[in-house]
Amino acid sequence: MRSRLLSRLQRLTRPVALLSLGTLLALPAVTIPTIAAPPLPSAAALPAPTPAEAKAIAEEAWLYAYAPLQGYQTFWNQTQNKAFPGYVGGFNRFRHYSRSATPADTDIVTPNNDTPYSWAWLDLRAEPIVLKLPAVAAPRYTVNQWFDLYTHNFAYTGVRATGRGAGTYLFAGPRWQGTVPKGITKVFRAETDFVGTLTRTQLNGPDDIPALQALQAKVQLIPLSRFEGTRPPRPAPPVNWPAWDASKAEGIGFISYLNALLPFMPTVPSERAMMHRFARIGIGPGRPFDPNQLNPATRSAIEAGVAAAATNLRSKALAQSSSKGFFGTREELGPDYLTYRSMGAMLGIYGNSSAEAFYVSQQTGPDGKVLDGRRKWVLRFPAGQLPPVREFWSITMYNLPQRLLVANPINRYSIGDRTQGLKLGADGSLEIYLQHENPGSDKVSNWLPAPAGPFFFVARLYGPGQTTLSGQWQLPTLQERP
Repeated sequence: MRSRLLSRLQRLTRPVALLSLGTLLALPAVTIPTIAAPPLPSAAALPAPTPAEAKAIAEEAWLYAYAPLQGYQTFWNQTQNKAFPGYVGGFNRFRHYSRSATPADTDIVTPNNDTPYSWAWLDLRAEPIVLKLPAVAAPRYTVNQWFDLYTHNFAYTGVRATGRGAGTYLFAGPRWQGTVPKGITKVFRAETDFVGTLTRTQLNGPDDIPALQALQAKVQLIPLSRFEGTRPPRPAPPVNWPAWDASKAEGIGFISYLNALLPFMPTVPSERAMMHRFARIGIGPGRPFDPNQLNPATRSAIEAGVAAAATNLRSKALAQSSSKGFFGTREELGPDYLTYRSMGAMLGIYGNSSAEAFYVSQQTGPDGKVLDGRRKWVLRFPAGQLPPVREFWSITMYNLPQRLLVANPINRYSIGDRTQGLKLGADGSLEIYLQHENPGSDKVSNWLPAPAGPFFFVARLYGPGQTTLSGQWQLPTLQERP
C-alpha cells in the first residue's frame, strides 16, 4: 500500500468500465476493436468561467489529476530519470530486485518488505506487448499487478489470478486494432497507452536468492511482432516528458502535467462531460498552459480550488485505517472513484486490490495522538485471532513524515508469520512490541523497532480471508505499555 509523503498531507492543508479486464481466448484468432470516442469540442468555443466556476472546476480537476500525477512521479523517475537509483532503463523491460526492501530503497513510499519487487513500464502505442510467465512451484507466492496511467489496477497475473502454471498474456493499448494470435492465454486491454507493473515475488531468506533470480530471469516481455515473427510496425514518436517537480504539481502547475498526460489517456465516454468542464480552465490533451496568462481573478480562483481540494482529500485520507475500496478497477472503485483512487494514491500508491492483499494501518494511539517510538506500544492478538490469510501476513514499520522503512540495530523492518523465532504466549496469544528502545531479551523476538519519533505501521494480509473482507476480523487496537 501505498501516499506520497505525510509531509505532503501536512503541507496541503466509480464509473462503469469501458471494457472488462480481459477475455480468455479460445484457439481461434480474435480481432480486438479499438476504444474510440468523438473528439472534444474546441476550448476556444467554450465560455470563460466566472471565478466561482473556475474554483469549482479546479477542485474537481485537481482531484481527478491527483492519482495520475502521483503515478507520473514514479513513471518519470523510472523511465526517464537516468540519475534516479530506481531507473528501470526505459520501456518494455523489467528491472528485477532479488532482495527485500531496506531503508535505502526510496522509489516509492511505504515499500513492501515482504516480497522483492520487479518493475516494468510498457509503451503500447506501436503494438501490444506479450508477457510470458514461467510456472511457479508451491508454496512460493507471486503476483503481477498491472496499473494504467489513472493508477487503476486493470489486470492481474500470478498465483491467485491466473494460477501457478506458465502463461502467455497479451497487453494491448486503447487504440490497437489487430488479430490476437494463437498461443495467447489471456488478453488485457488497457485504457491508456502506457501501463506499468509492480510485481512481487516471495523470498524465503538469503539462501533463496538464487532460486528467486532464476525465476525472475524466465519472465519475458516480447513485442507482438517479434512474438509472431512478422515485420515490426513503425515506432511510435518520442515523447518530450516534462521533468517531475513536486512543488509545481501540487499547485496550479498540476494542469501542465495533466495536459502532458492526457494525449495518452483517451477520454472514456463517461468522462466526456467532465473533460468539457475542465477545458474551461485550460485543461486539454497536449494543450499549452501558462498560469501567467490567466487574468488575476481566474488564477486566484483556480489556486483556491486546488487548496480546497487538497485540504478535503487530506482530511478524508487521515480518517482511513484500511485499504478497502481504494485500489482496483473502475468498477471496484465505485461511483466516487475520483475520491477513492486519490485517497489510495495519498495513503500508499500502487496498493493491491483487496482480493489480492488487504492493508490496515494505524498512525494514532488511543489518545488520538500520532504514534511515537519513544513510547512503548504492544499489539496483542488473542488466541485464535491471528490475521486470516491464504498466503501470509506481516506488519511493517515506517517513519513519519517520510513513510519509509526504519533503520534499526537488528535490521528488522517487518514482522509476521514468517518471522523466525516469533514467540506465542502460553495461551496461544501473540504480542508484538513496537518501540524504539530494545524491550529486553525476553521480548526481542517479537520486537518491531520504531524510530525515536513519529511512526505508523501497515499490516498486510496476502490472500485475505472472507472474514477480513467482510469486516468480521479486525486488527486489534494498539495499547501503550507501562
